[in-house]
Amino acid sequence: MQQYFSLIFNMRNPFKEPLGIDFYKNQSTIKWVILAVAVIIGGGSIVYTKRLVDDLKDQERLNLNIWAKALEYASFAEGDVLDFITDNIITPDNRLPVIIVDSASSEYNTYRNVGTNSTMTADAKDRTLANTLKKMKLENEPIRVEFKDQETDDIYRVQFVYYRNSYLLRQLSAYPYIQLTVMAIFGVIAYLAISFSRTSEQNKLWVGLAKETAHQLGTPLTSLMAWVEYLKGLPEMEGREDITKELQKDVIRLDMITARFSNIGSAPDLKDENIFEAVTNIVEYLKPRVSSKVEFQIRADAKELTAKMNKPLFEWVVENICKNGIDAMSGIGRIEINIGQDSEKTAFIDIADNGKGIAKRKIREVFKPGFTTKKRGWGLGLTLVQRIIENYHLGRIFVKNSNVDVGTTFRIVLTA
Repeated sequence: MQQYFSLIFNMRNPFKEPLGIDFYKNQSTIKWVILAVAVIIGGGSIVYTKRLVDDLKDQERLNLNIWAKALEYASFAEGDVLDFITDNIITPDNRLPVIIVDSASSEYNTYRNVGTNSTMTADAKDRTLANTLKKMKLENEPIRVEFKDQETDDIYRVQFVYYRNSYLLRQLSAYPYIQLTVMAIFGVIAYLAISFSRTSEQNKLWVGLAKETAHQLGTPLTSLMAWVEYLKGLPEMEGREDITKELQKDVIRLDMITARFSNIGSAPDLKDENIFEAVTNIVEYLKPRVSSKVEFQIRADAKELTAKMNKPLFEWVVENICKNGIDAMSGIGRIEINIGQDSEKTAFIDIADNGKGIAKRKIREVFKPGFTTKKRGWGLGLTLVQRIIENYHLGRIFVKNSNVDVGTTFRIVLTA
């Protein structure tokens, strides 16, 4: 049995593997690094796509400028030349929505690819053209087309070519944002899946460790119980009663520890228990087993206050928090426990020490596996405490307040 516990408590902290990195302690930093890498990749994708879109946009405008110049030339071209220009140059790329507006009459001279068809009424067609033209004015500057007299070179007519970017170009502009959205959705799904998987794995670890510990404790406990009964049956001898009394205390203690571990991993039986009595029991147990320089104070608004709890597990929680406080005080100081009622439905237990306290930036990490201020140990005590209160008692536990070199107060909230 001694070898079993020696093996457990002298093992290397499993939360600092591999490569000697404390992933639990540094997971906040790791998350920021991953987020920064994701932002760089996403930003690079957007910048590259924007450059590509700008190049294509410039190319489309260049093509339309050529078309506008061809329109000007066509105004005084004749015969086959005019037909060639109209069919091969003036006709714009079928992907580009284009509307030509006469500056004098404001009429639609020519339009292409704007969503109209032969089945539409005149009013519907006008509405479609007007809405499309409004979008074109917001999207791109129009191209001015000047028609000049061939002999005098005077401008006798002006038209404006309005256009929108091609559908392909608009799709390309939106692509990186759609891509990043899809990546973000998959990222969230993957994160949730990994989190649930990790939580499930941790639950199995807790249950397995607890059940194995209870099993290991069962063997020496049975033996001790047999020795106690044997001693009771021996003839009177000096000090026998004292020996059996002390052995009985240790047997009761081991039995309680076994009950605690046996309750991990199974739904505990919650009963209405007296909070003051449960706290007093564990404090009375701790007093002779810790430094005599540690003072305990228990205050209760009402000593008859009850809450739904599993007594062995709840006492384990109080014991763990008190021991952490004693370690933080280096065995010299005061543990204050205040019991009260928030409302008719909830009761609270505040456990305060006047130890070295916890830095503000570390308060959120105290319940994470692997967090410890000790050179040895796994940092599982407060994680186990949180699990017992929140998973089994459906209550809450948190750091109410903490100041460096002043002390820390933990608050437990249970259903009254």
